[in-house]
Amino acid sequence: MAGVFAAMLWGFQAMILHHAPDMFRAPQEDMSFGWYVPLFSLYVVWTERRKILDSLGAPSWAGLLAALPFLALGFLGVRGIQLRFEIVAFVGLLITVPWAFFGKETAKTVLFPALFLLFCIPLATFLDVVTVHLRLLASSTAFAVARGVGADIVQQGTMVGAADGSFSIDVADPCSGLRSLFALMALTAGYAYFTQPTWLRRGILFAASVPIAILGNVMRILTIVLVANFASSDFATGFYHDYSGFVVFAVAILLMVATGEGICKVCELRVKSCESGERVMDTGETSVVRPTRRCQRGLTPWSSLLVAVLAFALVVPLMFFQAATPDVTVAEAPNVHLAEIPGFSSEILEPSEAELTVLPSDTIIEKRRYVADSGDWMVVSLVVGGKSKSSIHRPELCLPAQGLRMERPRTRSVAGRDWRFIDLASKDSPTFGFAYTFFNQEGFKTASHVSRIFRDVVDRSVLNRIDRWAMVTVNASRSDDIGLSYLLSRLELDGGDAK
Repeated sequence: MAGVFAAMLWGFQAMILHHAPDMFRAPQEDMSFGWYVPLFSLYVVWTERRKILDSLGAPSWAGLLAALPFLALGFLGVRGIQLRFEIVAFVGLLITVPWAFFGKETAKTVLFPALFLLFCIPLATFLDVVTVHLRLLASSTAFAVARGVGADIVQQGTMVGAADGSFSIDVADPCSGLRSLFALMALTAGYAYFTQPTWLRRGILFAASVPIAILGNVMRILTIVLVANFASSDFATGFYHDYSGFVVFAVAILLMVATGEGICKVCELRVKSCESGERVMDTGETSVVRPTRRCQRGLTPWSSLLVAVLAFALVVPLMFFQAATPDVTVAEAPNVHLAEIPGFSSEILEPSEAELTVLPSDTIIEKRRYVADSGDWMVVSLVVGGKSKSSIHRPELCLPAQGLRMERPRTRSVAGRDWRFIDLASKDSPTFGFAYTFFNQEGFKTASHVSRIFRDVVDRSVLNRIDRWAMVTVNASRSDDIGLSYLLSRLELDGGDAK
């Protein structure tokens, strides 16, 4: 098993040395707590090393079979450069490999420190749709409470400001509380594991971390608004804004500890209320796992040896092949262009400076503005990605950064192509329509970012080919389904798959 674990470190070296650290440093994820997650898992393993050694038993065919899907997922994740797949596969192997070598009891003892590593998965951008609701909750609560104590303020969406315009505070994505939520959940999981003796009580305390984190962020936004209204807006949006997160996080930790103590007291009262002849004392002591026999339930020494040999023979070669970096072929870019549309005047737009400097140099960008005789308009952007994955992304990641609010996301089919429709609104303009779709050089079309990712992962890992994905985004004057569908039905991609 030591050889298998060494091979796993080699096979997942890209994740350990590059993919995960790069994500921890990424400002859009804000996962600075991620560096401490593996250290805590190792600490748990070290403190419970005696329990792990006592649990060692016979090899298990079930553990070997359970490892197979994680091997496949790890191969797709590493070769397809998908960090979420990599982490899930690595965690799964940390559980199933000990299960295969030493049985189910050993898998149970390493379950928590392995699952704790799931907090390394970046979810802030993946769950970006949740941030809108958290921002609205924080701003609405802060507005209601501040008005209740006499503050003369107004609210517009996620913005809270003074009625006379002296200050304005917009609860942006970084202030939604989603990222601090993950950090507090990780902290609570570790605290609950060592302070609560049963999995039920641990689960209750862990579940309580979600409302505690949300409450802490709401209190932070409320105090910023109150300081801005009754003291100084510059101080509130400057120094206090930057450092209030530490204070609120400390309050959240106190609430976490208080909740844990409350659970303990409730459980103690429940035990004391039982009759002495029927009660089962909840002492909080860790249960002792009895050693199991190495050959049990009919497994012969030869069968046990076969499980270990097969585990080694399956994992080690795959890990070394997984870590190899063969030369990949980059597909030819789809021959598509934004064409003229009958009945519309058009104007070629130049890419922005950010698009030219941030996106990889092999990215192809075309932009046009179309205006119909009726006055309807649409601005169409065609982006064809290159070798790097950073050329193509979900538009939902950048729209909020432009000060736009997303409403009513839905998928509609227009002229044989699926489009993702979103209504966009801002403080200074009426609601307008937005739509996007993806396709690659093979003609695979989808409006789903998840479907595109899975297709790209399979092509990179199995076919050893980097697809050239095209993303078409449309800003339009019409936001209703009928009007937006009509505009999109007139759009033609010259030289490629029409419509």
